[in-house]
Amino acid sequence: MAGRVAGKVALVSGGASGLGAESGRRLAREGAKVMLTDLDAARGQAIVDEILAAGGQAAFMTHDVTDEARWLEVIGATVAQFGRLDVLVNSAGIGGGQPLLEATLEGWRRVTGVNLDGTFLGLRHAAPVMAEGGGGSIINLSSILGKVGLPGAAAYCASKGGVALLTKAAALELAAIGVRVNSVHPGFIETPMVETALRESDNGNEMRDMLISRHALGRLGVPREIADAIVFLASDESSFMTGSELVIDGGYTAA
Repeated sequence: MAGRVAGKVALVSGGASGLGAESGRRLAREGAKVMLTDLDAARGQAIVDEILAAGGQAAFMTHDVTDEARWLEVIGATVAQFGRLDVLVNSAGIGGGQPLLEATLEGWRRVTGVNLDGTFLGLRHAAPVMAEGGGGSIINLSSILGKVGLPGAAAYCASKGGVALLTKAAALELAAIGVRVNSVHPGFIETPMVETALRESDNGNEMRDMLISRHALGRLGVPREIADAIVFLASDESSFMTGSELVIDGGYTAA
């Protein structure tokens, strides 16, 4: 299949829904062979079936991104099935949180474990494999909440801010082995994570209106708008980019 990432092999964590699922679809549409991973096997396999039906190449594995041994298994299986690894999209993440003075250490560690530790483990174990194949591109999903704060989301903000600086440090270290590392910072996007947060809020409609008002373009984003950026960072079109923050937020952080 011809396309902007034809011949590349991509591993997308958190690939069963939201930004991970859409990134998997669009990478496959542009010619990549895609390994999707997630804890939700049924939904993950459904995305793979969709990609296969459209003529793409994809597979699915269950994956807890906080489990270091499982990272080694997933990366090994990706190389065994598709022959190499060129792209890693660290998309797995969770929201949630509590007001800081009500937060528990357990809750803090749950959010930072998935969002930050999971990203570290992906970097740590994918980069050497990419280097063996001549290099690659690692794309870490941060957030605008890795750049600005939000009340009640201290753990999430800390984890995504950590992803942003981890990306820059990793980019400097891994450039020597041909691995580029960039971060993507979405605004509020129409994903299951955002919809769940709004639904569980005491005033979900008011919160949604408030969030929309914070985006200069007057709406929330859609997954395709983030997935298109991920395809760009995965492709050779971005070959002179590493350590960059790609902010896609409808103007949220412009004010």
